[in-house]
Amino acid sequence: MGALIGFLAGTGLLLVAWTFVDPHWRLERRPRQGPGRLADLLARAGVQGIAPGQLLGLCAVAFVLAAVVMTGVSGVAAIGVVFGLMAAGAPVAVLHGRAARRLREHAAVWPDAVDNLTSAVRAGLSLPEALIQLGERGPEGLRDAFAGFGRDYQASGRFHESLDLLKDRLADPVGDRVVEALRIAREVGGGDLGRMLRALSGFLREDLRTRGELESRQSWTVNGARLAVAAPWLVLLLMCLQGEVVGRFATGAGLVVLLTGAGMCVLAYRLMMWIGRLPTERRILA
Repeated sequence: MGALIGFLAGTGLLLVAWTFVDPHWRLERRPRQGPGRLADLLARAGVQGIAPGQLLGLCAVAFVLAAVVMTGVSGVAAIGVVFGLMAAGAPVAVLHGRAARRLREHAAVWPDAVDNLTSAVRAGLSLPEALIQLGERGPEGLRDAFAGFGRDYQASGRFHESLDLLKDRLADPVGDRVVEALRIAREVGGGDLGRMLRALSGFLREDLRTRGELESRQSWTVNGARLAVAAPWLVLLLMCLQGEVVGRFATGAGLVVLLTGAGMCVLAYRLMMWIGRLPTERRILA
């Protein structure tokens, strides 16, 4: 009887605690499959024509080449494996950097794009026409995506399907909000569309100004974390030129030191980046 009461009490406490968890957090934090995450990363980085499998193949080739070269230079297989793992993660790290840079570039030009769209709507253009003209006279960083929308819409005449393809090309949270606002305006009629776009433009400019100030203060944290992680491995790379010193890592204890150091560097870097992170807007209906 006591065990049953304890079980019911624990279940009740669990259900009460579960009600305080944000349902969006529960949905968005579900583990995703690797290829899906890689495909999303490629889209956010603006890389086309490369499949997730090809990216994994590139990582494998980088691992093999770096491992073979460093093993030959140092004469220690463990050092080759460690540097091979670093080389394997380099393509993904480059894509993450490109995705972050692309997001910043888009954030800088979205207010102008929304202003351009607002002017076109006020001038009496239809929504498809207003979006198509952004491919010709819009901000430079967004022209290709809207030019693609124009081609899709002219080929099919289907507004909603063309908007979905536009969202895939942009892979941008702000673009998701603009696209969904236009979709609703198309479906139910958007008498206040111009007012909504003007308010969105003002919000985007304010957010861009605030985020720019925060990122300028955050830069020292990011640069310090990268320097702290890279320094010991640069020293190890220089030590590879001294065979009698680097040979000590060929033992079991040396392997433990290398693996422990690599794990601590990864953990410290992720912790530093987590502490200094800025809130990022998430995509909607993607």
